[in-house]
Amino acid sequence: MTSTLVTGGNRGLGRETARRLVELGHTVYLGARDAARGQIVADQVGARFVRLDVTDDASVEAAADELARREGRLDVLVNNAGVFEGMVAPQDVTVARLRPVFEVNVFGAVRVIAAFLPLLRASDAPVIVNVGTGLGSFGMVTDPERNESHYALPIYASSKAALHMLTVQYARGLPDLRINAVEPGFTATDLHGMSGPGIQSVAEGVAVIVRMATVGPDGPTGTFVDRDGELPW
Repeated sequence: MTSTLVTGGNRGLGRETARRLVELGHTVYLGARDAARGQIVADQVGARFVRLDVTDDASVEAAADELARREGRLDVLVNNAGVFEGMVAPQDVTVARLRPVFEVNVFGAVRVIAAFLPLLRASDAPVIVNVGTGLGSFGMVTDPERNESHYALPIYASSKAALHMLTVQYARGLPDLRINAVEPGFTATDLHGMSGPGIQSVAEGVAVIVRMATVGPDGPTGTFVDRDGELPW
């Protein structure tokens, strides 16, 4: 059975991704910081809970040790954990405001990949999915025809742009893994708290995550995609 870890799995895209992959027959480990909430959600979706704070080395290493004991390998890693920082004027960007966002969105993903890479390499068809955004795409935010070009989000967007470049570099350096970034689309989640016309459901948002989490050994790697196809970096 395919063993899968979803970080930030107790709500939003992470919760629905875990639920969908359980439906597809995966043994899903739902990673979350809050043990009480994480266990409740894991029970609701049929997953197994593992305490995981992507900003904490000891927590990530303990989670990797637990999966090593229980599974001996990891087939799929979904780096979904993320935080959002709203519109900030360039003159208001400071290291103090930047650091906590990068700590989760960038350093958290690196921390998890580093800890779980030995387990991924024990898989016959290892896959990593990094949840990105069009707001972190140079090609999209500089295209006046794209909605992404209308927002000034220097902190959040730059963190996701960094995650995108890490995706490319990991894919080049680890050719035995399938490593891709995905754009779920503008989805109604707690990340930003917005909903209404033009904002898709969580079920719609996870479609591309699930698709890229289930690619085979001959699937794409080093790509950035949404549910309609490949996107510019």
